[in-house]
Amino acid sequence: MSSRQAKVVLFILLFLQSAPHFARQRSKPDIDMEAFIEELFAMQKDDVDYEDLYENLLQLYLNPISLNNTHAEELSSLYILTPLQVNRFLEYRETVGPLISIYELQAIPDWDLATIHRILPFVTLRQNGLTRPNSLWQRIRSERDGYLIFRHRRVWETRRGFTPPDTLSGGRLSTRYLGDPNDLYLRFRVQHAKDFSVGFTADKDAGEPFVWDRPTNRYGFNFLSYHATLYQRGRWKAITLGDFQLQFGQGLVFGAGFGVGKGAETITTTRRSSLGIRPYTSALEFGFFRGGAATYQTGLWEWTLLYGDTPRDARLQFSTDSLDTGSSHFSSLLRSGLHRTPSEIAAKAQGRERNVGGNIQYRSLDRNFQWGLNALYTTYSQPFLPAARIYNAFDFRGRQNHVHSTYFSYNYRNYFFFGEGAVSRSGGTGSVAGLMASLSRNMDASLLWRRYDRHFHSFYANAFAEGSRPTNESGMYIGFQYRPGYKWTWSFYHDSFRFPWMRFRVYAPSSGNEWLSRLSYRPDRRTHLFIQWREEVKDRNLISADQDANHYRLMPASKRNGVISLDRRFSNVWTMKSRVQFSDFDFGGKKTTGFALMQDVEGTWDSFRLSGRFALFDTDDFDNRQYVYEKNVLWAFSAPNYFGQGMRYYLLGQWKISRQFTVWARWARTAYTDRERIGTGLQEISGNTLSETTLQLRYQFNR
Repeated sequence: MSSRQAKVVLFILLFLQSAPHFARQRSKPDIDMEAFIEELFAMQKDDVDYEDLYENLLQLYLNPISLNNTHAEELSSLYILTPLQVNRFLEYRETVGPLISIYELQAIPDWDLATIHRILPFVTLRQNGLTRPNSLWQRIRSERDGYLIFRHRRVWETRRGFTPPDTLSGGRLSTRYLGDPNDLYLRFRVQHAKDFSVGFTADKDAGEPFVWDRPTNRYGFNFLSYHATLYQRGRWKAITLGDFQLQFGQGLVFGAGFGVGKGAETITTTRRSSLGIRPYTSALEFGFFRGGAATYQTGLWEWTLLYGDTPRDARLQFSTDSLDTGSSHFSSLLRSGLHRTPSEIAAKAQGRERNVGGNIQYRSLDRNFQWGLNALYTTYSQPFLPAARIYNAFDFRGRQNHVHSTYFSYNYRNYFFFGEGAVSRSGGTGSVAGLMASLSRNMDASLLWRRYDRHFHSFYANAFAEGSRPTNESGMYIGFQYRPGYKWTWSFYHDSFRFPWMRFRVYAPSSGNEWLSRLSYRPDRRTHLFIQWREEVKDRNLISADQDANHYRLMPASKRNGVISLDRRFSNVWTMKSRVQFSDFDFGGKKTTGFALMQDVEGTWDSFRLSGRFALFDTDDFDNRQYVYEKNVLWAFSAPNYFGQGMRYYLLGQWKISRQFTVWARWARTAYTDRERIGTGLQEISGNTLSETTLQLRYQFNR
C-alpha cells in the first residue's frame, strides 16, 4: 500500500471514530475567549495593556495558521502547544506528508483531544493567500472576511465632568468635559490571511467632543487608525502602509504589544515569537508606528525596513534664555489617549516621534534555527526632559535614542532554546535567555533568566519582566506543568527578581518573589474544575508614625490570591460557571482581606446567545481589589476590579439577525453598599450605583 493510500485509509478510520466530536465544526469553530484569557492572564495587573493583548489574540483567530506550511516558531506563537507536541507534529508531517484532513491531528502522538479542540480555531489546511485567480480589487470586493462594526457605550449616571461648571475665585469657571458622555467606536476591515488586509478604526471616548478642528488635530472621531497591507508578493513577504507594529526576537527592541508573561499557562508564555510586521488595529493611541514597512525574502534570509513619523500626545514646557530665544521640551509623554478637557486637548499631538529601523533574519532550511539582528533609531521633535526625581535619575532624557539587538531560537527535539541581547544609546544593556522543554510525555518545564540595566532604554520593548518595562531588573523564572493523566493538570511557576535601583514609591534597591500553583481537573469535555493559589512578596516604602514624611524604610509586602472555579456545560444550550476569589494583604504588621463570589449562566441557541453574571464582593482596601474577566461584545475587553463592598451584575445578548447582520447588547451595573460617591475628580458620581450599556452592530460583507 502506498503512503497516499495509507493516508486515505487513516483518514476514513479517524473520521468514523471522531465524527461525534467534530460534527459541529465543519465551519470555523468559535473560540472560548474567556477560558483562553483566564489561562494566559491568571491575575490581572494595572500596568499591563490587556486590551492590546486581547486584540492580538483575536488577530490570531482571524488569521489561522496553515498547518501544511507552518514551522516551530509559528506554532509556538499560539501559546497552546508544548515543545514535545510541536516536535511530534513536525515529525508526523515530515514522515507522512501534508495533512489532507483536520482529523489527522488525532493521529499525531501526544496530541490529545483537549489540545486539538484548543488549537482548532487557530489553524487551517487552506493554502493561505497562495492562489489568486482574480485581481486584488476583485479579491477585496468578494472577500468573506470583511466587516463593519459600530459600537455605542455609555455610563448613565452623571459624572462631575458633565455637570455645569462652578464659579471659582476671580470669576473663573471650573474645568468640565467639553464633549458628551457617549463612547463611540467604528471599525472596518477586509482581510484574507497571507494575502491582504485593509481597514481603519475610529474611536471617541466619553467626554471627548465630536468636532472637526484641524488646529487641535481633531477630525470627528478623536482617534483614527488605518492600514493597508499586502502579503506574499513575489519575494516581498509583507508590505504595509499606515499603522503597524513589529515583533522580532524576545521583545527587547520590537515587542508588538503581544507578550503574555506570567500566568496559569506556565510554559509556553515565557518566550516571544518573531511574527514580523503586524497591522495595528487597536483603539489604543500609543505603542505603534505610523508610516511604512516591508519585508523582503531571499532564500533563507529576510530583510525588514521601517519608517515611522507618528504624532504623540505631550506636555510642553517653554523656557527663555538670556537672548530672549524661546525653546520647548516635553515634560511628559501621555499614554491615556483621553482628550476631554482643555488641558488634555492642548496636549494632543504636540510632539512627533520619527523612527527608522529594521531587521535581518536568517532561518535554517529545516526551520529549527533562527537568528536575527534588530535596530531602531528614534528622534523626538523636542527634547524629552521629565521632572527630575531620584527614582527616575536613569530614565531616558534627550531627543534621540537608538537600540540594537541580536537574538536566536533553536528547536532541538523536545527542547526549545531562545535568547536576545540588546544595547541602547546610553550603554545600558538588556539580556534574556530561556529554555522550554518536554522532559517526558507528562512533564514540561521552562526556565528564563533576564537582566535589564537601569539605564537601558527601549521604547517599543515588551520583553518578559516583572515591571511594566524591561529596565532596572534582574530575575530568574522557572515553570513546570505535570499531567498525571488526561483529566488532571498541575501547573506551577516561581519567579524571583531584584530591582538594583529605586522605583516609583520604592526609594531603595529592592527585591521580591512570586509563585503560582494551579490544579486543573477535566473529567469530561463538559466539566472543568480548577483551584489556584498565588503569592507575591515585594518591598514597599513604609512611613512609621514617628517618621517625617520625607523619610522611608522598606518592608516586604505580601499578597496572596486564591481562586476556585467550576465550569459545567449541562447541555448543548446551557452552561454555568461558579467562581470564588479571595485574597489577603500583609504589610507593616497590618493584614487586610477581600473576596468576590460570581455566578455565570449562559444559554446558546442557533442564532441567539444570552449570558449573565451576578457577583458579590467585599474588600478591606484597594490592595485586595479583585480583578475578574467579564464577557463583552466582540472586540471589547472587560476586566474591572471589584473594590469595596457591593454587587456587580450584567446581561449580554448576541443575536445573529441574518448572515450579514449581528447585534450585541450589554447592560451592566455595580451597586456599592459602603459609599454614596463613586470615583474622584471629574469622574465622580453622586450616588452608589454605576450603570453602563453597550450596543454593537456588525455587518459582514459577501455572506
